[in-house]
Amino acid sequence: MEQRPFGTTGLTVSTLGLGAGHIGGDDQSEDHVGWLLNEALDLGITLVDTARGYNLSEARIGRHLSWRRDDFVLSTKIGYSIPGHDDWSASIIGAGIDEALRTMRTDRLDIVHLHSCPIEILQRGEVTDALDRAVQSGKVRVMAYSGENEALAYAVDSGRFGSIQTSINLTDQRGLDGPVARAVAAGMGVIAKRPIANAAWRFAERPVGQYAEPYWERLQVMKLDPSELLADDPAAAKLSAADRWLSLALRFAASQPGVSSCIVGTASLDHLRHNADLLAAGPLAPTAVDAIRAAFRQHDKGWEGQV
Repeated sequence: MEQRPFGTTGLTVSTLGLGAGHIGGDDQSEDHVGWLLNEALDLGITLVDTARGYNLSEARIGRHLSWRRDDFVLSTKIGYSIPGHDDWSASIIGAGIDEALRTMRTDRLDIVHLHSCPIEILQRGEVTDALDRAVQSGKVRVMAYSGENEALAYAVDSGRFGSIQTSINLTDQRGLDGPVARAVAAGMGVIAKRPIANAAWRFAERPVGQYAEPYWERLQVMKLDPSELLADDPAAAKLSAADRWLSLALRFAASQPGVSSCIVGTASLDHLRHNADLLAAGPLAPTAVDAIRAAFRQHDKGWEGQV
């Protein structure tokens, strides 16, 4: 598994990260989650990304990975849902960090994101100051922002954060030439979320009401052809049609300048291993990347980042 510098933070992360939302579900057994998390680290995945809002995820990470705490970079997201505290208040930041430390059985959090924090809250500065105090105290290593569009741009340009997490995929490229590029220039770490665009290509008809719907709409207009874009790619020669899409999507996201890691959410070890195998083929050819970027720019009609 390729390991990349996380900006200039001093951390190093795997190109493929584990999005730990799915492991928080009540439908997942403790035995399965413990096995999956440890197998993920054995695969070379060194970034585990969770959030306060991912149900049992943080507790399970603490239960099953605390004994391997030095083997991975731990990323979480806060800002809401702490009893006795108002959402997006200064006090909830401190309380959220302390709760995450207890729940995940650790003495430090490597990356802590303000989770889709509204721009007007960022502008007031209280939550940012509170997160900065946690960094100064040693509880948090990197203060980060997770989100899109105007709020993302504000967070990057504020100079307060060490890293960002934002949607980057075949159909979600608006930030690449703006806040993402500025973040990279400033030495920030970049985590690409939704790198496979919710696998929108798998739907024969519009997936009404699903997360994939806007991405499906964009794919209809962009008319990307994985077989054509990967025609000269030896790694794609024996792939199925579905895997050509997956390979194209993962490797496109990982090929973007400054992207440190692409997080894919799953509770399936088979899916995780398969994604790792596809990414191991390396970056896309520059001609394929350029063609995908050009298709987005040509058809972008207010296609903002998807939260």
